[in-house]
Amino acid sequence: MLSLFSDNIGQGANPLTLDTSALPLVSIIIPHYNGIEILSECLDSLKATTYPEIELLVVDNGSTDDSVDWVAKNHPDVRLIKNASNEGYAGGCNGGAQVAKGELLVFLNNDTVQEEGWIEPLVETLQSDSDVAAVQPKILNYFERDLFDYAGGSGGAMDLLCFPFARGRLFLTQEKDMGQYDDETDIFWASGSAFMVRRRDFEAADRFDELFFAHQEEIDLQWRLHLMGRRSRVNPTSVVYHKNAVTLPTQSSKKQYLNHRNSMLMLLSNYSLPLMLYLFPIRLALEIVAIFYSLALVDFRHVFGILQSLIWILFHPHVILKRRRRVKSIRQLKDREVISRMYKGSVVLQYYIFNKILNQSDDVNNLLIVIRILLIVFLVGCSSKLDYVGDLVNDKPHGTGTLTYENGDSYEGEWKEGLKEGKGKLTSPDGCNYAGEW
Repeated sequence: MLSLFSDNIGQGANPLTLDTSALPLVSIIIPHYNGIEILSECLDSLKATTYPEIELLVVDNGSTDDSVDWVAKNHPDVRLIKNASNEGYAGGCNGGAQVAKGELLVFLNNDTVQEEGWIEPLVETLQSDSDVAAVQPKILNYFERDLFDYAGGSGGAMDLLCFPFARGRLFLTQEKDMGQYDDETDIFWASGSAFMVRRRDFEAADRFDELFFAHQEEIDLQWRLHLMGRRSRVNPTSVVYHKNAVTLPTQSSKKQYLNHRNSMLMLLSNYSLPLMLYLFPIRLALEIVAIFYSLALVDFRHVFGILQSLIWILFHPHVILKRRRRVKSIRQLKDREVISRMYKGSVVLQYYIFNKILNQSDDVNNLLIVIRILLIVFLVGCSSKLDYVGDLVNDKPHGTGTLTYENGDSYEGEWKEGLKEGKGKLTSPDGCNYAGEW
């Protein structure tokens, strides 16, 4: 995969040495909703942790199985906080932090296991630099342990339009871990799957916004930390393995809704007003393109999730204004200083439109062509009427010949089902010529 990480996103550091003279207490907070088996494996793994000063807290979000009784019976040393209802990742973590005793907090997903010495490197990072508020380990896939995990990889980044990605994972493309991201470096966000934060910074940034419920609340928190002049880092010598999407399946419409809504909510709340007004129409255009893209894939769950998120944004301007006031009250840095820590551009255009990934399959190339066509239709406003030279099968182009747009784009070669593919020559009005397979 093409690397989108540059020097302005992170800077390396020298190896660190843990000061063992006064080890801080680390409170590990695990929000939980159903699934005794996954929680059991997580707690068993934590019991093997070599760091001596830890406190374990499980926050049960109203589980409907026997999780509460099971924890009380099998792990009496674990502090158990019982919520009457499911308050999500954000609410569960906030509740755990409120009663935790440690000066360092770790927020950890219940579907993780950890290497024995995973805490020490994270403590080292925070001890070595007082400007760092949060740090995450390298997070690998539980089932394929040489593969970066979807939710965090080796540190999170974000583009100007608030699309998050990670070192080792760009949208649905996950890289093999071959040591390419083993440098300790600054990142924009540390993954909520497993990260450590100073309690005083967590409280100063006003904790997780419980409106987010789940998904991207850690990015929102750390954006506020950036605005306060604080930093986030990754220390890949610490390693955690994550099963991913156990509590909320990846393809659920609720997950799609939360991801899209929360991302737009950050853009509308955390930027200054002029920059927000400039960027949001572009983001809105991409949301509409995503709807057509999902329709082309017959992915109605994704379509419903996006539509639901747009409707929520439309009917909650008062919530956005309240969040903007909250951000203004803690802001110490201007946008340009925070943007210097982001990816300068659109990762959506880079990945889907400009084809900046390697080793694509034919199916992926076909889908990318659909995206290009939809984006051109929506943003440029070209006519959707096509002139076909060749055979037609069920009113769809299928055969060999020339496919010509009214705007002058001309495709020569083999094509089928309305998707240009095969071998031949592609000529566009801007003078670009492409030969070979397309």
